Amino acid sequence: MIGLLLGLGVGAGLFLIWWSCWVPQPPVPGSDRRPAVIRRLSDDLAQAGYESMSPRMLLGACASAFVLVFLIAFAVSAVPMIAVCFAVMAAWAPVALVRMRARKRRGRLRDLWPDVVDNVTSAVRAGMALPEALAQLAIRGPEELRPAFAAFAHDYRTTGRFNDCLNLLKARLGDPVGDRLVESLRIAREVGGSDLGQLLRTLSTFLREDARTRAELEARQSWTVNAAKLAVSAPWVVLAMLSTRPESVSAYSSRLGGLILLIGAGITVVAYRLMMRLGRLPLEGRVLR
Repeated sequence: MIGLLLGLGVGAGLFLIWWSCWVPQPPVPGSDRRPAVIRRLSDDLAQAGYESMSPRMLLGACASAFVLVFLIAFAVSAVPMIAVCFAVMAAWAPVALVRMRARKRRGRLRDLWPDVVDNVTSAVRAGMALPEALAQLAIRGPEELRPAFAAFAHDYRTTGRFNDCLNLLKARLGDPVGDRLVESLRIAREVGGSDLGQLLRTLSTFLREDARTRAELEARQSWTVNAAKLAVSAPWVVLAMLSTRPESVSAYSSRLGGLILLIGAGITVVAYRLMMRLGRLPLEGRVLR
């Protein structure tokens, strides 16, 4: 017993000596220290319009879908491996739904952002202060973006802190174009300058050209992406139909049958990820987060 306590004491002392050699880095003000997965889900929820839902709530929905579909599939097919495969698909379904909605909403906002920039440009040219130029978008801006700017106006009337309200606005929008607009206005507020109008007009022109180019490319690639999705989902639809007859899927109860399902699932995931990478335009990252 004495030897054990002595060993624990020596080990704890060595660990404390090693730990003291590493100086913790102070957190950068304004930085987001959450894991990358949580940040990505948070951006997807904001871009999809689900501001009231947190990433943990979304992950909870995924876990609930996994359990529910596993129980149903196992009751129907009586094959655990088939139930696990469909349960994993169901667990991914909430995330896929949020990202699909976020992608569609980004496409709609891509056509609205130039009007937002033009509206801010007109307000600045008319002599409005920058907070007023943003707040009036709650009334005169595009319908899709009015709630975010209405919340900004409420925050600014409550606190009067322009920078903090801009940070909240960026979090609500979760959009790279919104980040650029917000940072342009922040710089204009802090350092001033007479080129803000020209900057905003240039940004508006660039956004219109980018939206037109992306619309043309997405129209040409949409049929390829849809055909690839159909090819990936077809085998699993057939397996779901076969699962209604236990005698047809009894072979998958063996170890070899489970291995075949695992290989098929792996090929499906690799093919789907490869299709998404090759057949869809890359998303613009939030470098000004």
